[in-house]
Amino acid sequence: MKNFVVKTIANAGALAVAVWLLDKITLTGDSTGKKVGTLIGVALIFGLVNFLVKPIVQLLSLPFVILTLGLFVLVVNALMLLLTSWLAGKLHLSFHVEGFWTAVLGGLIISIVSWALHVVLPDADDKD
Repeated sequence: MKNFVVKTIANAGALAVAVWLLDKITLTGDSTGKKVGTLIGVALIFGLVNFLVKPIVQLLSLPFVILTLGLFVLVVNALMLLLTSWLAGKLHLSFHVEGFWTAVLGGLIISIVSWALHVVLPDADDKD
């Protein structure tokens, strides 16, 4: 359970950085608390999309990944971010990604920041 919480917080932080850096990824709210709650909700959706949908899409797109020497993974990440944005809209969360190229750049930013946060944050699976 601790690992799940750490990963959710890392995803929320990575999403916050993407919102901060890119004008076309928007997060609106009346207060800071509401924005943090929305970020946590979107991070949960993003985690579920990456856990349930992404492996299937990666498997189906494997020939393209091989053909492009892995660059097609950026497209897959962008599609997962767009799906997260769409689901957030359906759940009335104020998070929106405008356009495919914004999603590509946002996915890249989220991947880099998430990786960095996972390096810094403790992992519950590590046993000394």
